[in-house]
Amino acid sequence: MEVILQEKDAGEWVYRGEGAANLVLAYTGSFSTFIGKVMRIRKAPRSGAEAMTMRSPSALTAQERLLWKDVHELISSPDNDIASQQFVHHVMKPLLGSKFVDAGMLVGVTREFLESIEKNVIYQRPAWRVDNALVDMHRDSVLLMSDHSLFTHGNLGSSPSISVEIKPKWGFLPLSRYISEETAVKRTITRFQMHQVLKLQQGEISLLSEYNPLDLFSGSKERTFKAINDLFTSPQNNFRVFMNGSLIFGGLGGGAENTNICIAKAFEDALKSVIRSDEGLRTENLLTLVTEAVQKSGVIDRLLEVQKLDSVDIEGAIHAYYDVTHQQCMVCRQLSAEQRKRYTSLHSASLDESLRIVKDFLIAATAKDCSFMICFRPRKEGDSGSVCNTVYLQSTKQTFDFKVYFIDLDLKRMSKMEEYYELDKKIVSCYKEMAKMDHGSDL
Repeated sequence: MEVILQEKDAGEWVYRGEGAANLVLAYTGSFSTFIGKVMRIRKAPRSGAEAMTMRSPSALTAQERLLWKDVHELISSPDNDIASQQFVHHVMKPLLGSKFVDAGMLVGVTREFLESIEKNVIYQRPAWRVDNALVDMHRDSVLLMSDHSLFTHGNLGSSPSISVEIKPKWGFLPLSRYISEETAVKRTITRFQMHQVLKLQQGEISLLSEYNPLDLFSGSKERTFKAINDLFTSPQNNFRVFMNGSLIFGGLGGGAENTNICIAKAFEDALKSVIRSDEGLRTENLLTLVTEAVQKSGVIDRLLEVQKLDSVDIEGAIHAYYDVTHQQCMVCRQLSAEQRKRYTSLHSASLDESLRIVKDFLIAATAKDCSFMICFRPRKEGDSGSVCNTVYLQSTKQTFDFKVYFIDLDLKRMSKMEEYYELDKKIVSCYKEMAKMDHGSDL
């Protein structure tokens, strides 16, 4: 971390978007080290207790060090930023494939730099994000990564680049024997579809999305196209498109409303420089291009494999968590003797087995919540040599170079296990209530 960013450098970084844990900024200056890069800055929740947890000088708890004991670089990380980077490099990169994962590098920052960034971006951020969290001023480093919405380090030449960011969510229905009769609906309805109902009830979205993750993960070209088209119709925070690094479709720091005629027309016009087809056909051609790249890259199959490391569901993993933390199982306390029998095998497992269950669940949680970016660049006519993957768009007779990278591969903390369990119950309960009202019967 030889370079340390100062207050004077803050003006060269512009707001690109944000998730629950990080702000993302893109570089606009001329320093070669940063051209074609984005920066991820940690946020601190406004609630004091959580903020102090995030700012703990010790990166991992004693139990987390036990959990990740096979990854020396992770358990020896002195702070959370280094731990997060080491997790991506040593855990997610081998699982998802080194060519699809960029672990990035840490760069030093001063408090004045962070304070200046906070002032510069606050009015671009969604109000509800600002209400929840601000820039974490206790950080002394930020994560620098390649800007995967661009094709080559900001040197665009005469070929525009267009990139699509997709947050696919859970790609399978859980079959765990630890799922209770009360929550058996999880075996037939996707987590995404159930969560939509809760988000609608809480006012986070105004309409339910038609998107079904099982379509995207199906392996069928027709169903993959349907999934991508459904994401385009209802992007929320699951679908965004960038042209030469600038957002042209979707929301910056949160969800986007459903695509109306005006939005669709503006997007269709924006594609003129990339997709050579008649008016009204460019968007469909882009979605076809994305479908082809998703299928050809194999990223969905890799992601599904990692998601399926969660073989017991949170309803099983929560019991292993209480054994690892040597606490009385708060879930079993609320169950009858008969109901508890379902979980006896979990509580009689060895510590190593309990650790494996929790670790696999947390790795899968990262894979269920990450995104991937596919970046395209039209191949110039007569240009036959390229080290890139290519995809051919039959309808426009165009060949595109493309690359795919996973992003947002954050380390999920063990302290969140009880939250995951409670959220799961809330999502299922809300969905069942809605279904009861819609159909007038119990599930």
